[in-house]
Amino acid sequence: MKIGFIGLGNMGAPMAANLVAAGHEVTGYDVAGVTVDGVAQAASGPEAAKGAEVVITMLPNGQILRNVADELVPAMEAGATLVDCSTVDVDSARAVAAQAEKAGLGFVDAPVSGGVGGATAGTLTFMCGGSADAFAKAEPLFDIMGQKAVHCGEAGAGQAAKICNNMILGVTMIATCEAFALADKLGLDRQKMFDVVSTSSGYSWTMNAYCPAPGVGPQSPADNDYKPGFAAELMLKDLGLSQQAAEAVDADTPMGQAALALYRQFVEDEGGTGRDFSAMLPRFEKRGRG
Repeated sequence: MKIGFIGLGNMGAPMAANLVAAGHEVTGYDVAGVTVDGVAQAASGPEAAKGAEVVITMLPNGQILRNVADELVPAMEAGATLVDCSTVDVDSARAVAAQAEKAGLGFVDAPVSGGVGGATAGTLTFMCGGSADAFAKAEPLFDIMGQKAVHCGEAGAGQAAKICNNMILGVTMIATCEAFALADKLGLDRQKMFDVVSTSSGYSWTMNAYCPAPGVGPQSPADNDYKPGFAAELMLKDLGLSQQAAEAVDADTPMGQAALALYRQFVEDEGGTGRDFSAMLPRFEKRGRG
């Protein structure tokens, strides 16, 4: 398949490389001039999109997606499909979907879960919104770049699923870190805490698969001085999207709101930028109740 790929950052580059390894012809473009082995380099987004059956975007936010779509949509051939793997607000996803459909293009919003490790290993999960036809066209590519793709519904449904998932993730990570910090102050050994909670009703992905305590549970960023697997500022972005969405539909999300405030404080005022989102644990270790 002839594929255009716009946005060859930490996530996009390994995703494009996996498509090339599977035998697809990929032409890429990134504003930073990033190159990927086997990916033909285009001078612009429209050039990368020209003649492509599928164009994949992996971009930082909804406004950039809208701007890029304004350039890409006119350059794409009718019948081609635009697949946006960025995590953006639901309104932006739906606006670009309408723009693509008007031009005779398919559109899938397909944000991912799994981080840079998943992108490199080809084990991402794709949460997809869009028509059944557009999803069917993109699905073979999801099978290469990931291990699972779920068609969640119409345009915007993929972003809705991602936002809800990551709101749970942010809230759960904070609770897990709080609990370890409390256990420390109560004199409870961290390994014993893990042994109990990981097999009890406190079981969660943040405890069992991504434990924020160094030396406890499987390998995680905590064992690498909290170098990011998923950066705190990206969690802040996703929690911001969750609360933007909640406000738009008048949903009561007090835990999501509290998590947003805590991650904002951590990232903006407490040196959390560039650290993994599980670095909330050393933050809580140092703090008292005041």
